Amino acid sequence: MTKPDGTGGERHRTADRNGQPPRSADAAVAETEEFPTGTDSRNGVSERAVSRETAIAVEGLTKRFGTGTDSVLAVDDVSFEVEAGSVVGLLGPNGAGKTTLIKSVLGMVVPDEGSVRIAGVDVAERPKAAYANVDAMLEGARNDYWRLTVRENLRYFATVSGVDPDSVTDRHDRLLERLDLAEWADTPVRKLSRGMKQKVSLASVLAGGAEVVFLDEPTLGLDVESSRTLQRELRRLAEEEGLTVLISSHDMGVIETVCDRVLVMSEGRIIADDSVDSLLRGAASGTVVVESSDLDSDAIAAIRERFDITDIEELERGARIEVVAAGDDLYALMDVLSRAGVTPERIRTVEPDLEDIFVGLTREEDR
Repeated sequence: MTKPDGTGGERHRTADRNGQPPRSADAAVAETEEFPTGTDSRNGVSERAVSRETAIAVEGLTKRFGTGTDSVLAVDDVSFEVEAGSVVGLLGPNGAGKTTLIKSVLGMVVPDEGSVRIAGVDVAERPKAAYANVDAMLEGARNDYWRLTVRENLRYFATVSGVDPDSVTDRHDRLLERLDLAEWADTPVRKLSRGMKQKVSLASVLAGGAEVVFLDEPTLGLDVESSRTLQRELRRLAEEEGLTVLISSHDMGVIETVCDRVLVMSEGRIIADDSVDSLLRGAASGTVVVESSDLDSDAIAAIRERFDITDIEELERGARIEVVAAGDDLYALMDVLSRAGVTPERIRTVEPDLEDIFVGLTREEDR
């Protein structure tokens, strides 16, 4: 459900236990009946976080807005799973259905068809149990109480999650240090910059010890260094504490750095689902940029007989061309250049990155 933030915005909390006294962190773990309790001696991670194989399971999720010819199919029969302790990126152009998908998984939007299970619990049948250890930071929502200090926000949202804030003081101190917020711990959030507020929002999401978190544009408004700090902390939480993260972002660098796997959406459907490494390895061959004063029309024609030329830029003397070539093709390209009487003055290879792959996938889907 959403909790009003007192200033017109809303913060999404899936573990609302109002009316019950706050518990300690251990009690919060033990109270959830669906999973075994206890602590893994290796790193303090609860056994249920270690033993669960699937944190999020979505099957046949469909959501249509409106009726008749004016209706919009926002999510079209989407299915995927997210393993516990992994970081999965959700990519897609504006209007692809990412936000509707996330809100449907979180129960903020009721899907027309399909099912969602969190840690093996069906959210339609037992929503309170399913969302007991889930939290989210959504773009466009004011995620904190701006009149409270940074530390007060962390304590408040830990309490909302059903955890005694005194029992997680050490966790809060670590979050403040690792997100470079310790110096501002006693400062009201309203006095912070936009980027600092974004980091406070993330810290508040993690304050209660949620095991599954959904982050929509978490680096929005952050400078380069703050973004890197956030990325390091997300990777650490996933690797050391078993945190499961579904992150939606237009920042390809963040997705490529942080995520184990990527889901690409277009027009409400998943059009790609693979690891970042696999997507990069499976991309089209890289290109070679060659610049030379010897590149005239005859030389370019000779090169084109053997290779695809994707771009030609005429220079004051000669030209600069982009040629599709990788691996052993580079030797063949050098041979063709030599036979055409071209001496490269500048040459560099360009490998496709995740942004190139994303653009290629969505353009292909559009066609």
